[in-house]
Amino acid sequence: MLSCQNPFAPAIDYNAGSSNTTLGDLKSIDGIFQNLQTAYTTKDTLIYGKLLSEDFSFSFRDYDQGFDVTWGRVEEMRITSSLFQNSDRLNLIWNNDILRSVADDSLSAQCVRAFNLVIVFNPSDVARVDGRVNLQFTRSSKAVGWKITHWIDESNY
Repeated sequence: MLSCQNPFAPAIDYNAGSSNTTLGDLKSIDGIFQNLQTAYTTKDTLIYGKLLSEDFSFSFRDYDQGFDVTWGRVEEMRITSSLFQNSDRLNLIWNNDILRSVADDSLSAQCVRAFNLVIVFNPSDVARVDGRVNLQFTRSSKAVGWKITHWIDESNY
């Protein structure tokens, strides 16, 4: 029986990496942040994409040009996928909340939180970003998970 297995097409190991990957409960804001950290650490766009609403938008200040730039979910997924593919390692650390506005029965929430991100493109090309994110969340009911609707990058990078 074992001689019939193709060594060049091994079976999929559905448990691979599961011991290192911890996903948070999307019904809590902390669970969203935990999943963001996991998505970056594992460079997993499937995890990342599940956190964004269909009407998601990302905004940041282009200090060189002197104006704000905004794009939608499709562009965000393309850019994040490119970051994940072109980096050797990502290390995202969430720091303390600066502001958190959410009630237990609320259908919308906001959180401003500091972060540190290390992007290793290769051993001689390492970028360090320290900043804040201003995230807005929505959910259709208390029984379903939160989705990020708007991400404002408040870092000075």
